[in-house]
Amino acid sequence: MQTENKWYAIYTKPRWEKKVDGILLKNGINSWCPVQKVQKQWSDRKKIIEEPLFKSYVFVRINLKTEEKLKVLRADGVLNFVHYLGKPAVIKDKEVDTIKKYLSEKDTNIEIISIDGFNENAMVQVNQGVFMDNKGKV
Repeated sequence: MQTENKWYAIYTKPRWEKKVDGILLKNGINSWCPVQKVQKQWSDRKKIIEEPLFKSYVFVRINLKTEEKLKVLRADGVLNFVHYLGKPAVIKDKEVDTIKKYLSEKDTNIEIISIDGFNENAMVQVNQGVFMDNKGKV
């Protein structure tokens, strides 16, 4: 009996997110590296580039009970699955859909301004954007 495919996060080598995504897609793995457009300043020009939204992370939608897990782990640049309680952490479809919906909005940009003032285990609530009214723990 096979279980359905689920989303998992994998940890990659630094600055390998888009490369890993391409390698996994080429190997037939359903992979997604969320990116956002960011304007970068060089000494002689400005350029819009696509930067990974989550540094060193890529998402894969696979069935862990198949050979896909090994294909993912053997891909160049992949370090490991993100684990929770000793098992690869499952990411809910709803959470992935929320990120995709946010990134599809015009002129979206996620920016971390400062982590000062946040205490560990403090409860926070998002006040703007597609994540509005979501709560979480730091």
